[in-house]
Amino acid sequence: MRHQRAGNHLSRTTAHRDAMVRNMAASLIRHERINTTLPKARNLRPFVEKLVTLAKESNQHRRRLAFSRLRDKEATAKLFDVLGPRFKTRAGGYTRILKRQKRRLGDGGEQALIEFVERTVVEAPAAAPAADAKPAK
Repeated sequence: MRHQRAGNHLSRTTAHRDAMVRNMAASLIRHERINTTLPKARNLRPFVEKLVTLAKESNQHRRRLAFSRLRDKEATAKLFDVLGPRFKTRAGGYTRILKRQKRRLGDGGEQALIEFVERTVVEAPAAAPAADAKPAK
């Protein structure tokens, strides 16, 4: 019987699944968008959303709680310095999952893109003059 066994276990042991979710959460926080399979993205979403809610108010206790769940100093710092203030006024729903049409090579697993709803705008570098252009005389 499967009593008290709710949730998607992703065909992994508990330790493997916990480590995978922590690593994926750190990557999502660091890059603000990652490509993964649909079941993994659905498993990752509540974990990351709880961390962002924790980061909305910055104090020592919340930072330690977030670090104990995430186990990554750089990701925890970005979570509290960038993402927490960005979502301060938002009540929830910090991430979105977009299904991708292309299936994974090998097992044909459904792919998905998980990203934060509001992302950091990365400016393109200004066009530099061509190096092979000859200066005017």
